[in-house]
Amino acid sequence: MSRTEETAEGAGPFTTRLTWRLDDGGTAVWESRPARKRGLFTVRAAGGREPRTRRADSVSIGRLRRLNSVTAGAFTVGGGFFAVGAGVAQFGPGDATGAWIYFVGGLFFTTGGYASLLQSVNAPRQDDGTVVRAVRRWRWWSYEPTRIDWLSTFLLLAGTLVFGINLLSSLLEGLSVRQVDTLVWAPDMVGCLLFLVSGHLALVEVCHGRPRVRSGDLGWWIVAVNQLGSACFMAAALAAFTRPATGSLVNVDVADWGTLVGALCFSVGGVLQYCEHP
Repeated sequence: MSRTEETAEGAGPFTTRLTWRLDDGGTAVWESRPARKRGLFTVRAAGGREPRTRRADSVSIGRLRRLNSVTAGAFTVGGGFFAVGAGVAQFGPGDATGAWIYFVGGLFFTTGGYASLLQSVNAPRQDDGTVVRAVRRWRWWSYEPTRIDWLSTFLLLAGTLVFGINLLSSLLEGLSVRQVDTLVWAPDMVGCLLFLVSGHLALVEVCHGRPRVRSGDLGWWIVAVNQLGSACFMAAALAAFTRPATGSLVNVDVADWGTLVGALCFSVGGVLQYCEHP
């Protein structure tokens, strides 16, 4: 299937959709998220006939399916642990149990973040001169900041790693108020910011430009629910600042409930992602 003309769409330096006019008069459309999540692109034949979807090779499809299962499962379970941790913090005895539950949940979040990056790194790529998606050698890492999917998933992974500093520090005992704000609260804020930027890029990717509502698109719902979870995490982080004068949090209830709702959003997003597979 050879191509003759190319039209690009996206935002800023990022390309999220490419359209080729084919020699037979039809068109082929590549979209970033369906390509890396499902290994698919759309072909519309000449004459306005019903468009068809074409998929990548079987090796790439198998990779994407396995990575999708890992990503979906990790965020579903990780969000569940965070929700339980928030519940223990709000209604439990107030000991270190909640901190350990958060820590285990953070391990699942990091696993999900890395699996998301691997989906981008190993997404089927275009063969020269065609629009066929072809298998590439498996890679554990790449550096492609000009690709919006890579940058979004990289920032997501970076956010989970920064959260790890927050979760590890929260296990320490005898910290002063200043140490708590430096080792626990500050990494929490940075992680939330990274999550929000990652989610914004994911919205730009799925909307091919300015974020808007696309209620008929499963990918949009996944990204939107996760972004809502990131916003709840940010609200919880702001409320979790420890006042130096009193040694108390700005608002304990907002901190706990924001974390709980945000965690449930990521769990729901993980469940929805099970359906977004090749």
